Amino acid sequence: MRRFLTTKGIIGLTLLTIIALIAILGPLILSPDAATAMDMTARRSPPSWKHPLGTDQLGRDLLFRVILGARTSLEIAVSAVLMSIVLGLPLGLISGYFGGRTDNILMRLVDTLLAFPALLLALTISAVLGPNVQNTIIAIGIAFTPFLARIIRGEALRVAQMPYVEAARASGTTDVMIMVRHVLPNILPAVIVQGTISLAFAILAEAGLSFLGLGTQPPAASWGLMIQASRDQLDIAPWTALVPGLAVALTVLALNMVGDVLRDILDPRSK
Repeated sequence: MRRFLTTKGIIGLTLLTIIALIAILGPLILSPDAATAMDMTARRSPPSWKHPLGTDQLGRDLLFRVILGARTSLEIAVSAVLMSIVLGLPLGLISGYFGGRTDNILMRLVDTLLAFPALLLALTISAVLGPNVQNTIIAIGIAFTPFLARIIRGEALRVAQMPYVEAARASGTTDVMIMVRHVLPNILPAVIVQGTISLAFAILAEAGLSFLGLGTQPPAASWGLMIQASRDQLDIAPWTALVPGLAVALTVLALNMVGDVLRDILDPRSK
């Protein structure tokens, strides 16, 4: 556990804790209308005592919008990653454990999805289903599933060849029980690490979809939507893009740092 208490681990965990608290407590403290309240007399105001992070082109306070947008962006990212784990875990586990023809069939399906870049696949799915929060979660979740399935398959393939698994087979234990009792617990560290890192990419994907108009829709607040709305204001009000962009960057940085440290802790081969 001491390896976690490195500079990288402390900084990443601190940043992630602050962002999580903002996402959880912000909507409980602020009024739901705080992110949409407009003050046309204060349009594109720079940071000041009244508006610490400035206002956008409609006079909306960027501090309130970035706080309330944190929950939207993180909810989408967490839900999408959980969906990809639910889909990818059984796919990779069954493929890696049984191998042979089952592995070939399932992995050819995964390879078909991997042939498309994740963001392009998410864009296509979101365009077909329509732009809203639920469809954004589905699009990102499906796009990330093949990556998780591949990693889980590799870990399951390695664990399935271990002596204790062979001993369980020889004792007559069913395949289902072996997968649940012996294989799954030993591949969970890889799932946790990859899930943490995937959260960072999911936040970027949500921001990208919202920027292109296929993610969160107005008047809701999300970091990607805030960047999209500020693209025409960069020359006269750069803070309108800088604030949500910095929020995305800090969150992705924190998740990557925590993911790297978790890999060092949970993966014995990295020691």
